[in-house]
Amino acid sequence: MANNELLEQTQQNKVLILCVDRDGDIEVKAGIKTPLLGRRANIDAAVALALKDPEEPDANAMFEAVRQYDRMISEKKSDEIVEVATISGTELGGVKADRKLSAELDNILETFAATEIILVSDGYSDEAVLPIIESRHVPISSVRRIVIKHSESIEETAAVFTKYMKLIADTPRYARIALGLPGLFMLIFAIFWIGGVTDKLDMRYYGIVIAICIGAVLLFKGFGVDRIAKNSYKWIREYSPPPIPIQVSNYTIIAGIICIIISIYLGIQNVSDNLSGTQDVTGWLSLLPEATAYFIKGIKVIGIVGTILILGGRSLMLYFERCPSLLRTIALIVEVAWVSIILDCAANVLQQPRPIEIGFQNTYFLHFIWSIGIGILIWVAAIVLFSIVNMSSKKFFKKQEGENDKKDKEKEASSNL
Repeated sequence: MANNELLEQTQQNKVLILCVDRDGDIEVKAGIKTPLLGRRANIDAAVALALKDPEEPDANAMFEAVRQYDRMISEKKSDEIVEVATISGTELGGVKADRKLSAELDNILETFAATEIILVSDGYSDEAVLPIIESRHVPISSVRRIVIKHSESIEETAAVFTKYMKLIADTPRYARIALGLPGLFMLIFAIFWIGGVTDKLDMRYYGIVIAICIGAVLLFKGFGVDRIAKNSYKWIREYSPPPIPIQVSNYTIIAGIICIIISIYLGIQNVSDNLSGTQDVTGWLSLLPEATAYFIKGIKVIGIVGTILILGGRSLMLYFERCPSLLRTIALIVEVAWVSIILDCAANVLQQPRPIEIGFQNTYFLHFIWSIGIGILIWVAAIVLFSIVNMSSKKFFKKQEGENDKKDKEKEASSNL
């Protein structure tokens, strides 16, 4: 007999008519704690809320839940048990309100293990409440929306507008423009008002200041000045100096570039000091070889020093990296140093009255030819010498070569993927 009664209870359909007040008006306005279970508790709470605020839609939703309860009681089947309940969130909304709704729903379901739920709400809370109910694995057989004071579309528009206004107020990125800029204009207007500018009806200055502020903001935002400043500050704050060899290499490169720029200026200045007074194009063309000679002599020393500084810094970094390119770079430095002699001989040849006609009878021309030949011999000797050094110091460069092979293999593997 007891087993039959238990079977009948398990086969009964328990219908819960659930009213949801997500913004917590029942507790805030009527001072009644939720959850509410039963017809009498819901009617008393709805009456108390309606007396506090006759235009409150949640009170009408509770009355509708009781009305649905009465209708189903009058029409209920023998295997149905009907109950009405109300749960509420908080006036702040958000995650806190949803967690309170979840806790109160669990409390109701522990007391009344519903097999289906009929949801009654004011329409706006459906999107947030439905996932909470469905997560309890209780099917929702019907949803009853109560719209009292205004249409649902207006309510949703107001909710979206409120949401974005809160987003603007709480997000500094938007608040600086939407709130900070108008606030600055009002502050400027107040200062002009205190200063008596408005009494004189001279508002041009106020307009000028507003135009300057708006123009500055548009300029900064348009060209990303604020982002550039922020990234620069972040880079300075998080900057980590590179290794010492790289620092030395960068320093010598910068110093070498500065020397080359100065040498170009000195070359131009040397031409200007030694050749002046020529006005026509024909005169300049006739003096072009001599001008080139003065330019070469002006840039010769500082330009070669700058180039050697750049290559020297590169050689130092290659030494610490144990790169085989070190020997070739040193050979290039030797050749660049000898280029200064070649440039000096070339300048002496260009300064002769008729260097082409004089030819090999000119001592300066012979010196120029010999400087080129000796430079070639020095280059060959340097290559041979450093090749011998390279053969005798394979162990020094072996580590770097192994690392290069490893990097090449890694690149091939990544490209295959």
